[in-house]
Amino acid sequence: MRFLKEARYSLHVAFHPFDGFWDLKYENKGKLRIALVILFAVTVTMILKRQYAGYVVNFNHPLELNSIDELKYIVLPFLLWCIANWSLTTLMDGEGKFKEIVIATGYAMLPLILVYLPNMLLSNVITLREASFYYLLESAAAIWFMWLLFVGTMTIHQYTVTKTIFTMLLTVVVMGVIIFLGLLFFSLIQQIVSFVYTIYQELSLRS
Repeated sequence: MRFLKEARYSLHVAFHPFDGFWDLKYENKGKLRIALVILFAVTVTMILKRQYAGYVVNFNHPLELNSIDELKYIVLPFLLWCIANWSLTTLMDGEGKFKEIVIATGYAMLPLILVYLPNMLLSNVITLREASFYYLLESAAAIWFMWLLFVGTMTIHQYTVTKTIFTMLLTVVVMGVIIFLGLLFFSLIQQIVSFVYTIYQELSLRS
């Protein structure tokens, strides 16, 4: 089945990132739908992890959990990273297209699924003394993800190591700027709406 073959390629990228991301860019082996499926799977994984991780490592209150919040913690940063990286690399002679950035970022998130799911099951059978092993695997997943994101960014933009690190740090800064401008914009819209509504009330009372 074609979809399964494309999904298996994401495993190749995870374990052979240099070859994988090169083929993703120049052999057109990376697929947008697989990247989006991985993004969706990571979101579901994080929801399950927050709800069903063992009590030894899970400090979330079940009644306070909201699955929609994961959109803010997973999907929004994903979109912000892609937009900020594309905006920045366009000015820094990057060769990556927006679609390639989305695909590479999505593929880089696969380790979060590969580690977090079995780690969640493990958390239900470990003791407090063994919790450090759980956190070690969590850290390994994060490092693996960052490594893939680094190699993917370097490959699709054809940057040097130094330029890639600099670009990734700048991308985080640009993400912060976008969030700030977004909050400023919505605050301004809210004030305008409030002002217009106040005028409407004043006119209604005088008529």
